[in-house]
Parts: sequence; C-alpha cells; structure tokens
Amino acid sequence: MTRDLLTEFLSKHPMSASLTPAEVDTLMQYLEVVETHHKEIIADIGEVGEGLFFVVSGTAALYDDDGSQEIEVGRMETGELAGEMSFFDRVPRGVRMRALTDNTRLLRLTRSKYDRLRVEHPYIAVNVLEFAIISLDHLIRRVSEDVATYARYLYAPGKK
Repeated sequence: MTRDLLTEFLSKHPMSASLTPAEVDTLMQYLEVVETHHKEIIADIGEVGEGLFFVVSGTAALYDDDGSQEIEVGRMETGELAGEMSFFDRVPRGVRMRALTDNTRLLRLTRSKYDRLRVEHPYIAVNVLEFAIISLDHLIRRVSEDVATYARYLYAPGKK
C-alpha cells in the first residue's frame, strides 16, 4: 500500500475530520505501516502497549487465552483503533491480537512517536487522544450490551 493511499485512508478517517490535509500528512510522518499474515500475533497478552494500531485493511481478532485454549472475544475492523488501553494505562495487555486475514495492514503509532507528536504538534495529538477516548467508549458500550444480553438470558423474567 503506497503512502498516498495510506494518507487518503487517514484523511477520510473520523479521527482526522478536523485536521487539514497538511496536518494529516504530518501525522503520517509519525506512523509506521505494519503488514501481517493470517494468524500472526500483532500484540500479545502480558505485553505493555508500546503502540496504538489503526486497522487500515483486513481484520484483527482479540483472543483470551487461559493456557489451554484461545477464545475470540472481539474483532477490530477497518478504521478501528486497537491497543489503546495498555498504551495509555501501561498495564500489560489482557488479550492477544491476531491478524484474522492475510494482508491485514495497520498503522502503528509508537509511544516514542506519540510523545514527540504531543510536543511538536499538540493539536494533532489531541485528535488522536479524542479518537482513543471514543474508541474506548464504543468498547464499553459493546461490553455493557453483551453483559445485559447475557444477564437477560440468565435471569429472564418468568424463568425458574
């Protein structure tokens, strides 16, 4: 995928809605492309997040692993952000992220590049941070809906 296509992807991304084309190009200078293959581990359980990932193409799946089996607990599709929890709170990851498709492409913002971005281009960094907050909000809402559905199933009115 060429830099022009990546810049086009990023310029259409909701995170960049208030950025100028020049600011999107500046942001691209802080990102690196990660290309993965089917089932390749992108981020693993126990690692402290040293990077945020924007899914450009393909799908990544999130897995819980109790040591005997992996269980899929979520998916990250094109346009979504992944790895933000461990990146910001520096607590080791609780799930494993694997590429679910061949040629899953991601843009990675490393911690060192984010730290530079915050100092050199704070307006752009605020846009990244706001998108991370929105991403976490969506995650919490999905989990809340799943818990509510599960609770309704277990404790349905009239069920004895």
